[in-house]
Amino acid sequence: MAHYGSKELAQSFRTVRKNTLEAARDIPQDKYDFRPTPDCRSVEKLLAHIALSYRFQHRVHAVEKRSSMVGFDFPAMMSELGAKEAEPRTKSQVIAMLEDEGEIWATFLDGVSDEFLAETVSFPPEFSQPPKSRLEMILSVKEHEMHHRGQVMLVQRMLGIVPHLTREREARMAQTREAEAS
Repeated sequence: MAHYGSKELAQSFRTVRKNTLEAARDIPQDKYDFRPTPDCRSVEKLLAHIALSYRFQHRVHAVEKRSSMVGFDFPAMMSELGAKEAEPRTKSQVIAMLEDEGEIWATFLDGVSDEFLAETVSFPPEFSQPPKSRLEMILSVKEHEMHHRGQVMLVQRMLGIVPHLTREREARMAQTREAEAS
C-alpha cells in the first residue's frame, strides 16, 4: 500500500476545497439566500458551515493537541461555530472565507508528522466509542465537506446550474466520442 501522510492529506483536502470553491463561484450572488426547504441552510449558510466546520478538528489537533476529549466543552464549541456561521456574508466574503480557512487547515495538514497522525484520541465513557487515530479524525474534515458539497451540487441543480464536475466529465466524454468518430 502506498504511504498516505501529511502531504497527501493536504493535497487531497486542497482538491476538495478547490471543487467546493468552484461550486460556490458558479452560484450567483442573488441565489445565495436560496433554501431548498425552509428548515435547510441557505446557500450562504451552507458554504459558511463548510468553511468553518474544520475549526473543531483544528482546535482538537492543532491548538489544544488533545489526547482525550474528556472535559472538552462540545456545546460551547458548537455555539461558537453556530454564531460565526450565522454572520451575514456576501458571495465574495463567503468565497474569501472558504479560501482563507481552507488554507489554514491545509497548511496545518502539510506539517504534521506520521507519528502525530498515528496518535490516538480517547473519548468520554458516555460516548461509548473506542479511541480514534488522529488520522481518522482529521480525515473527517474532508468527508464532512464532501457530504455538504453534495448538498451544494443538488442545490445547483435545483437552480438550473450544471455542476462543474459534471460539465467537465461531459466535455471529456464528448472529446472521446469525437476521437472515436474520426
